[in-house]
Amino acid sequence: MKFYNKWPFHLGIIIFSIVADQLTKLWAVARFTNETGGPNHEYIDVIGSLVRFDLVFNKGAAFSSRPQDIAPFLPPWVFFLLISIVATVVLLWFYKSIDKRDWMSRLGVVMILGGAVGNFIDRMRLQMVVDFIDCDFPDFIMTRFPTFNVADSFVTVGVAVVILSPVILRKLHKQIKEEKEANKQSEVNSRQ
Repeated sequence: MKFYNKWPFHLGIIIFSIVADQLTKLWAVARFTNETGGPNHEYIDVIGSLVRFDLVFNKGAAFSSRPQDIAPFLPPWVFFLLISIVATVVLLWFYKSIDKRDWMSRLGVVMILGGAVGNFIDRMRLQMVVDFIDCDFPDFIMTRFPTFNVADSFVTVGVAVVILSPVILRKLHKQIKEEKEANKQSEVNSRQ
């Protein structure tokens, strides 16, 4: 088994994603807040106006949806805590259920987990998420893409990696599927 498919490497990816996320958010808050702690409404063009750094505090869930609209009986911090616990349990279960040879899917799940923890830290520490990466899209899609952060990037790339794994590792996935079917058939035969 290659080093990139072992748990110490995966733990390193999780730690790296959390540290990178938190350090960039600390920088964004220090760079783009005024003396009252609010955004100073300045921005830095990174690639013209296509990509820029612009501080936004997201007090809601994904794409600024509000937890009060989903579960009005729970304080937002409890809602996010419960959702994070459930998501972590599901991701860990999914990680353990992936065949060890499918290194791509396992890596994708690890990236999703690292990004989720990064945003969870913000929600528990600040009761909001620090977003600062602002991208433009052609106007026929939307004016600008919702502002995001490094943790969101890890989640998005991780999901893409999990989705692409069966395409890129087609032979391996076919082999794994055939082995599972053969195991099921042998179990059925042994019961008869």
